[in-house]
Amino acid sequence: MRRVIGNADEFYRLRVVTVDASDGPDLDWREDILWRRSVANKVNECVVQRLETLEIADGETAWTLGEFATTSEAHAAMQEADLDLRGMTKSQFEDAYLRGDESRESWSPPTERAVPDDTD
Repeated sequence: MRRVIGNADEFYRLRVVTVDASDGPDLDWREDILWRRSVANKVNECVVQRLETLEIADGETAWTLGEFATTSEAHAAMQEADLDLRGMTKSQFEDAYLRGDESRESWSPPTERAVPDDTD
């Protein structure tokens, strides 16, 4: 396999994705109608903001860099990671963020495609 050399921002981009991790149903089933949306006014405490690195080449492969309780925390972390993305080579970024050591809890294998909250 050839080793590709270049700036990290030529190969990856960052995004913040809103994830609903609750176990509640997305739809309420009733006998008189086929479906209806769940009650929208209930407080959902299982929503997290996920910071992901997205591979530009295929647009679908994503690695989770961290999960945050608020959008502002996720965007602050994205700004810090973006500085590294712009300043590092591809291999340096992969070593620092994607191939982290075994103690790094925020790393995970590629996730399924999700709808991005904000893109940068």
